[in-house]
Amino acid sequence: MDNAPALDKRLLRVAFEKAAPGYDAAAVLQHEVCQRMLSRLDFVKLQPSVLLDAGCGTGNVVPELAARFPRATLYALDIATAMVQRACARVPWWKRALGRGVVPVCGDIERLPLRAGAVDMVWSNLALQWMNDPPHAFTELRRVLTPGGLLMFSTFGPDTLKELRAAYQGTDRYTHVNRFIDMHDIGDMLVHAGFADPVMDMEYITLTYADVRALMRDLKAIGAHNVTAGRRHGMTARATFAAVERNYEVFRQAGRLPATFEVIYGHAWLPQKRTTPDGKPVIEIKPL
Repeated sequence: MDNAPALDKRLLRVAFEKAAPGYDAAAVLQHEVCQRMLSRLDFVKLQPSVLLDAGCGTGNVVPELAARFPRATLYALDIATAMVQRACARVPWWKRALGRGVVPVCGDIERLPLRAGAVDMVWSNLALQWMNDPPHAFTELRRVLTPGGLLMFSTFGPDTLKELRAAYQGTDRYTHVNRFIDMHDIGDMLVHAGFADPVMDMEYITLTYADVRALMRDLKAIGAHNVTAGRRHGMTARATFAAVERNYEVFRQAGRLPATFEVIYGHAWLPQKRTTPDGKPVIEIKPL
């Protein structure tokens, strides 16, 4: 992971600003994963007073979270202003007039513009893969959670877009697919950040396309550009792209090209502070 090319956050912000108007039409996978995450909330008994949607995008989950937690204040945070604006517009005007709308926050998950202990629950759907320093991001998420709070998230694992990565192999010296972190490494990061008993699982979701250009159009439409520091600056050479198209053909099945996404789901709790009846901290001493 240390050798992974860094993400250009400025370029990332620009990509999502441009993608916002057409994002919902193209974000089929993001919507599906969102629904699968929502089904997992059926087993969560927490009733948060304040929620943070970290990496809210256009706010596809806002109506569902507002319905599940009608008394809660919902912060919608994204690195792109256009995304935040669309998320806030998901709430009916009369709720916004009564002060029961979404609180817009434009910011970076790695530098959250929220005070410590500000939220009871963090929800993050397919956003954490855009972090340059995931351990620090988890530390930030822990910082803004109140003791007893819940972090619930999804992200992409290393096998994501493995066919596209293989098709680019050997075509040039640039990076073309962003790097993704293994599920077990994420679990370790959560523990080191101070979360308790993280629960992780994974599944593969495969989308199919008529050709490589259709896949590229979908990725561009959701703002999922290659924003690594090792990317090619400028358009990909015709010869390189032609080689990618030829290489990708080895994966064609039943007339379609597959694009694999390794989706990781996780949740973890921030432990409650243990104190004595007079408020002093409890220090646990274990025998050697």
